[in-house]
Amino acid sequence: MSVLVDKNTRLVVQGITGTAGGFHARQCMEYGTNVVAGVTPGKGGQMFDGKVPVFDTVWEARQEAGCNVSVIFVPAAGAADGILEAVDAGVELVICITEGIPVMDMMRVKAQM
Repeated sequence: MSVLVDKNTRLVVQGITGTAGGFHARQCMEYGTNVVAGVTPGKGGQMFDGKVPVFDTVWEARQEAGCNVSVIFVPAAGAADGILEAVDAGVELVICITEGIPVMDMMRVKAQM
């Protein structure tokens, strides 16, 4: 498998203030990944663990923090929208491991990519 995340990665964590997003963001930071932003709608302006700025949208995170990779930790019902939001913001690589995303939602994602 290719290495997709490297020293040039500027990671945004979508869902960073949630349980899974927060856990994995901390793990990424401990491993040395450059986590530059988090996104949780309605929580923009906060800081995650006092280190990572939280934005309301991926677009804001891309403009302010220059993220080029997104990892998504949101419930299945919102995962497709999260993927599309990152793609629309110009993020180069989007990683989403959410289980149970409705098939029709993923068909919509595929059609727009």
